[in-house]
Amino acid sequence: MADNGKRKIVINPVTRIEGHGKVTIHMDAANNVEQARFHIIEFRGFERFIQGRFYWEAPVAVQRLCGICPVSHHLCGAKATDVIVGVDKLPPTAEKMRRLMHYGQTYQSHAMHFYHLASPDLLFGFDAPVAKRNVIGVIQEFPEAATKAVLMRRFGQEIIKATAGKKVHGTGAIPGGINKNLSVEERDSLKKDADKMLEWAVEALELAKKVTKAGGQSLLEFGSFPSNHLSIVRPDGCMDLYDGVLRAKTSDGKIILDQVKPADYLDYIREEVRPWSYMKFPFITSIGQENGWYRVGPLSRINCCDFIDTPVAEKERQEFMALGGGKPINSTMAYHWARMIELVHSAEKIVELLDDPDLQGTNLVAVGKKRPRGVAWIEAPRGTLFHHYEINPETDQIRVANLIVSTTNNNEAMNRCVQVVANQHLKGKAEITEGLLNHIEVGIRAYDPCLSCATHALGRMRLQVQLVGPDGSIIEEKLRG
Repeated sequence: MADNGKRKIVINPVTRIEGHGKVTIHMDAANNVEQARFHIIEFRGFERFIQGRFYWEAPVAVQRLCGICPVSHHLCGAKATDVIVGVDKLPPTAEKMRRLMHYGQTYQSHAMHFYHLASPDLLFGFDAPVAKRNVIGVIQEFPEAATKAVLMRRFGQEIIKATAGKKVHGTGAIPGGINKNLSVEERDSLKKDADKMLEWAVEALELAKKVTKAGGQSLLEFGSFPSNHLSIVRPDGCMDLYDGVLRAKTSDGKIILDQVKPADYLDYIREEVRPWSYMKFPFITSIGQENGWYRVGPLSRINCCDFIDTPVAEKERQEFMALGGGKPINSTMAYHWARMIELVHSAEKIVELLDDPDLQGTNLVAVGKKRPRGVAWIEAPRGTLFHHYEINPETDQIRVANLIVSTTNNNEAMNRCVQVVANQHLKGKAEITEGLLNHIEVGIRAYDPCLSCATHALGRMRLQVQLVGPDGSIIEEKLRG
């Protein structure tokens, strides 16, 4: 070890997330945490190379950001181009087809994250042997739940295929509407499984509640800290994952902003750039860079909304909010519980929409007068997503594009989480153990981050952890994979 006793711990890559990131932790001679950071080590250049493309290409092109949640980018891009073509209200068939597509994606994404990525930690423990603490371990010990998880994801993917044309990178949403309706055959095929999918969603929620309650106060305090929360809500305060106005609350529930429309987002949100990450750090301008950061995603959506308009999810929301006496819940691990409430809400909405005859309508596209700028947002599974395009009206080519991705909105919060977990569990520890490092990853996984929006790993991801002295020498190294 170096003379001054300081050391640097590196986790690269963080596992069981979408994309590639690393963590660096600097510790002093007494093993106190001096600094902990979550680095995004990949560069995504969509804001630049979408420039020069025709605006109607955006809904299809931008979804290549992601192979996990392309529907979010597809729909948000379509909503922004709706504005550009001068359409403020879609035909009922178009809006309901888009909503069905979105709920299908939210359903499959939440089910996949909970069962495949998060449940190994929750079911087996953060320190469980790594050979067991993975999706294969879940399949071996909980085969029925694992099978249901696969079928739930498949059901969501079938909804996406029926509404977008393909399961991944579909073409259903177009500027001003949709390019197909839902046939009676497609509807009936989905309806035969819809009630069962709702039943299984409730089972997943009960499991999330059970493991959270079993963990007690120590689990709720794990990696937790007070924060602002931001999401879109319906103008009446109802949860709405597809459309609405922007609302933000403080950690104790005071309203920071409300009823903000997409076109005005730059009056309320700014992005900070820091030299050690490719990802930006958004903040609420009225509060400033230091304290204006916020969280997004299932936890924040439950915290920000006043009610949910589906009965089972609303009942569960009320029970969830009772944890904080009606005030926002700031527990990082409560993300999983909140996510499963949304899983149930999505299933309820799917059941409701499949009975709506508007899905078989034939009025699919609206027209209007072209505008030079379009801004839209949507609640992606991982949080609020912003798309902003400006075009050259003479050529119809995009000249400005700004995308604030859900995980970008959570960037500062994930860094805070890493710092808190490091202080809670690594402080005073001289020896590296895989279980201790997994504690850091557990905190990050709670946010279900999507880092590269395009890169995926098959099987077991390689992990290299080094203790590096201040002079750059490697004191200790462990490899996995």
